[in-house]
Amino acid sequence: MKQKYKILITGANGLLGKRLVKQLSLSNEIYALVRHLPDNAIDKVNYLVINLSDSWDIVELPEQLDVIIHLAQSSKFREFPDQAMDIFNVNINSTAKLLDYAHKSGVKSFIYASSGGVYGTGSEAFNENSPIISNGELGYYLGSKLCGEVLVQNYATLMNIITLRFFFMYGEEQEKSMLIPRLVDSVKNGKPISLQGQEGIKINPIYVQDAVNAIEKSLDVEKSFAYNIAGNEVLSLKQIMTVIGDVLGKNPVFKYQEVEPKDLIADNSEMKTHLVSPDISFREGIGRFV
Repeated sequence: MKQKYKILITGANGLLGKRLVKQLSLSNEIYALVRHLPDNAIDKVNYLVINLSDSWDIVELPEQLDVIIHLAQSSKFREFPDQAMDIFNVNINSTAKLLDYAHKSGVKSFIYASSGGVYGTGSEAFNENSPIISNGELGYYLGSKLCGEVLVQNYATLMNIITLRFFFMYGEEQEKSMLIPRLVDSVKNGKPISLQGQEGIKINPIYVQDAVNAIEKSLDVEKSFAYNIAGNEVLSLKQIMTVIGDVLGKNPVFKYQEVEPKDLIADNSEMKTHLVSPDISFREGIGRFV
């Protein structure tokens, strides 16, 4: 099969990265940037072992690429302030260095993985033009993702800059500390989950394969743009726990707090219009997950 693009994918051992490498390698030349070689390396994928939290040089990268997909993020994002420099080096410094390399080597498109958390919270769905929350209120991790967005936007006249803001992505083999795995673990073990109000916060999580499909489609976007990457179903935390309980055959346990829920809902209409529409329902995704 004729190769379409020469692509560098950072964070290639992560939940999203592993699946993206496998899918894109079917018809593209892939360079997968990893901290450690995976146990099950994919044939014909070029693995680059580079620790983005340490000093590294762009000479370690290929001389020429068509696309960079920058998924990498610090695994220590919850450990501020002790691991502030790890977060900075992976989330900000590496982004700046990759952008400089991309410009100098003639990269066509730079796809940057950000977070829907940069919008803050609110009762209405956020679209791509919604105001971004003040960086003084974001916290260090989300502040670092916003800094990355500012950096990539400065290159929008030099190459296609596609910013993808992910909302509560989940899937098999996800880190246990992330939201959906924690909820699954709570239902399995009968741990009570605290709800803000009677229903809890509302979100629209996206299954990892739908996110992979959206990134693949973004390879062909010929302009700079930001997209919310989120599922179609807006679900309260109580509804999410109920679905997980149905799939597991266990009743979730709730604790109620008398506070207003802080929702984080994405308007994903731009994603559906220009990239893909999510195919996997939350119930189906949880069935694959557990």
